[in-house]
Amino acid sequence: MLHTHLHIQLHQPPPTNRHALSFAAFSRRKFTTTTAAAAVPIGKSCLGKGVLNGVSRSIKSSATKELSEVEEQDCKEPMKRAYPFHEIEPRWQRFWEENRTFRTPDDVDTSKPKFYVLDMFPYPSGAGLHVGHPLGYTATDILARVKRMQGFNVLHPMGWDAFGLPAEQYAIETGTHPKVTTMRNIARFRSQLKSLGFSYDWEREISTTEPEYYKWTQWIFLQLLKRGLAYQAEVPVNWCPALGTVLANEEVVDGVSERGGHPVIRKVLSLFIAEQPMQQWILKITAYADRLLEDLDDLDWPESVKEMQRNWIGRSEGAELEFCVLNSDVHERDIKIAVYTTRPDTVFGATYLVLAPEHFLLSSIVTTVQSKYVEEYKEIALRKSDLERTELQKEKTGVFTGSYAKNPANGEAIPIWVADYVLGSYGTGAIMAVPAHDTRDHEFALKYDIPICWVVNPNDINGDDFEKAYPGEGLIINSSSSTTSLDINGLPSKVAASKVIEWAEKTAHGKKKVNYKLRDWLFARQRYWGEPIPVSFLDDSGERVPLPEAELPLTLPELDDFTPTGTGEPPLSKAVSWVKTTDPLSGKPARRETSTMPQWAGSCWYYLRFMDPKNSEALVDKKKEMYWSPVDVYVGGAEHAVLHLLYSRFWHKVLYDIGVVSTKEPFKCVINQGIILGEVQYMAFKDQDGNYISAEAAATLGAQAQERIPEEKVTKSGEFFVLKEYPNIRLVARAHKMSKSRGNVINPDDVVLEYGADSLRLYEMFMGPFRESKAWNTSGIEGVHRFLARTWRLIVGSPLPNGEYRDGTVVVDGEPTRDQLRSLHRCINKGAGMNPGPKLSFHHFISSNMVTEEIDGTRFNTGISAMMEFINAAYKWDKHPRSIIESFVLLLSPYAPHMSEELWFRLGHESSLACETFPEADLAYLKDSTIVLPVQINGKMRGTIEVEEGCTEENAFNLASSDERISKFLNGKTIKKRIYVPGKILNVILDNKTVKVGSQ
Repeated sequence: MLHTHLHIQLHQPPPTNRHALSFAAFSRRKFTTTTAAAAVPIGKSCLGKGVLNGVSRSIKSSATKELSEVEEQDCKEPMKRAYPFHEIEPRWQRFWEENRTFRTPDDVDTSKPKFYVLDMFPYPSGAGLHVGHPLGYTATDILARVKRMQGFNVLHPMGWDAFGLPAEQYAIETGTHPKVTTMRNIARFRSQLKSLGFSYDWEREISTTEPEYYKWTQWIFLQLLKRGLAYQAEVPVNWCPALGTVLANEEVVDGVSERGGHPVIRKVLSLFIAEQPMQQWILKITAYADRLLEDLDDLDWPESVKEMQRNWIGRSEGAELEFCVLNSDVHERDIKIAVYTTRPDTVFGATYLVLAPEHFLLSSIVTTVQSKYVEEYKEIALRKSDLERTELQKEKTGVFTGSYAKNPANGEAIPIWVADYVLGSYGTGAIMAVPAHDTRDHEFALKYDIPICWVVNPNDINGDDFEKAYPGEGLIINSSSSTTSLDINGLPSKVAASKVIEWAEKTAHGKKKVNYKLRDWLFARQRYWGEPIPVSFLDDSGERVPLPEAELPLTLPELDDFTPTGTGEPPLSKAVSWVKTTDPLSGKPARRETSTMPQWAGSCWYYLRFMDPKNSEALVDKKKEMYWSPVDVYVGGAEHAVLHLLYSRFWHKVLYDIGVVSTKEPFKCVINQGIILGEVQYMAFKDQDGNYISAEAAATLGAQAQERIPEEKVTKSGEFFVLKEYPNIRLVARAHKMSKSRGNVINPDDVVLEYGADSLRLYEMFMGPFRESKAWNTSGIEGVHRFLARTWRLIVGSPLPNGEYRDGTVVVDGEPTRDQLRSLHRCINKGAGMNPGPKLSFHHFISSNMVTEEIDGTRFNTGISAMMEFINAAYKWDKHPRSIIESFVLLLSPYAPHMSEELWFRLGHESSLACETFPEADLAYLKDSTIVLPVQINGKMRGTIEVEEGCTEENAFNLASSDERISKFLNGKTIKKRIYVPGKILNVILDNKTVKVGSQ
């Protein structure tokens, strides 16, 4: 890792006694940088209740240049701040690092419960973080801090998914080695994350680019190879000539590469390396398809994510039927087209066949007349990704091959077409098209005037009356043939399907088949910046030879030229001395594999390495894995819902089968955070004369231009935004995903500089429900910043005339009132306390009587609202008891840890609050203990008063006497007696004498 060491000393000389430094000196220290290097003194982790032993001595720590520059600018340009976060936050970040506060020891007390919370592995891009990134990181940090305070052993690590195409492309464009770029980007990311106060155990930091790490990625590959789960084959791939590599489907958009916009073609690479056709490495994930599908049911994941995985795996039951190709004389040729269908009951409705453009039989059946058109269509189709080709909304296209096939069910000749909505990678790469009962086939048939035959009758309605395809089940019609002896008329769809399969198997026209949409995983990349594949090929025979495990890792050679070769050969082929090797077992000359692993490889198993990151003898220690597995909470974007999670599950199951891991699944609970969009933009429409047009009329009146309107010129009218000056002009309000191209990226460094890290953390949790998307609003962060400032002043007091703050706090040591206790415990109950039972996906691992209901459901925003309500109530108190304020500080600490640590220290504590006990709500203070008591005068209702349960008669009478509405009936009257039924009524009986109220 690239570290820049910043050594920071106090202006004041360190006192000999750590208690001798006054709090004022501690809280108002100014820092200067020096160039002298010194060792970092190591304190205890929070598990050992380490004290603030760094308060009274020089603090020397590892930090990055960016943080140092920010601090120096703070010193040069003093500015008025709502509270001194600019001093507080760097100080506590140094303290945590120096004292290893969040370190998880290698050997933990396994009798204690564990909590493993993990962020999805970030890719360290050159742009650094934007404010959308910390959303998930802040949520996991809150959970980690709460669980530590509950006495759990917490594993909360961070690392880098650092191999991949972006770093290599940047390196090619700039001439900088990808290793240098990657290390620089990692240093920036690390600096930014540390500046936000996340409680990661940085001693477990890993990067997929480190040989010590990818040694075990290569080891896993060898285990897959041993078990026949890694193999080579010639398959159609997304080939990008400009990038010189194969791309995954998700890396291709509209026929061009996602990065750089270069043309992509679909082809089988026909390159010759060591006199062998180039083959692609593939992992046999389909061997685990059923287990990947079945085990989803036991996972505590969002149902939408599980459904996406089910759809991606796409298990279906049906039949594989064979259609014989006919020659020009309508005689059978010795070519059969196999099709897979989930609806064999509709075989009589098949009026044409469709082959995928890449189908291996296409060239054999296309006629001479149609050959030119088919080849042109293939070239266009193969530039599209699978996702584009199967998009439901797109217009269906195709070309007739000129040939026909025989429908085995009725013997009729049906045309054979080629169309890109059929994929060569799914089923057999060919379909029987039933336009009456499939929407895509119906659209295609209408466009190309192909017959439509209705064979399923829903609810006994005549199928010929339908104008749209009917894909459902029903009773079978028009499905009988004396020639083939197949008759399924009048049967329900399911029964008919079984009968067709039985007939097909008896007549050798097909068989029952289970099919999957899931394809085996294309694992090779023709790039430099990736894990080398630990395999070589003998020169004399081409035999594949795996590298012995004892010789791992196989490290990347240093290359000055890592640009694509232009021939399709991977850049590693340029490392001639590295490619040429000797098989260590036979001693024969060999050539190394020059393709590298895809970026997905390193991120498939990193969660295991975090458990035991420095183990050189095994991927992970068995005891440590058994304790920490599985990951309890895994948080990341929904864009990883399928591929990353599916690949990780696949590898984990393989590792389970060979005894490396003890659980069937890697991640117990997955949470997808929403997206933070850029600030809302308000757009007005103008006509050709430059006059504003209201948004709803823009289309009809022909808007000629759009103009962005500043927020200060906008107001809301009902459900719409309008111009303040012209309220009849309605605007369009939009928020877009943050991107450089839109210029709406918010840099968290800027936010931290102006408002502080605690404000950023608090605002991102306050913006709205964690799992939903929301738009950034600068005025919103100003609001939570004011809340933190109010909290600071409530506890510390108002600033002195010179702008500084007094030592300590303004809290008192007296007993709190019942109202104060009630305010606190109501806040704890909503923000940190009583969860009456399982609500959302965290209930499996969050203790029901200790963790905030809002944290439990990731409703962090409502938990913050509860704390704001508490502060509002506390400002009305005359005194602020220590016990109340300390509990509130602990409650605030997971959200705003820097301020909370500072307040905790000012309250007189020497230990970090990181492992203090998290507050629990007392049920006694959650009940509404006041009642409304009716008051009668001489038996006539005169008003009500609010009293505590168990209120005495004297107290009730005194309250009634001081009530403005009731006292006028008592003033100057003689009280004969009082009738008091606790909790029910107070009746005051008067006589005619005038006496002082209150006497008996």
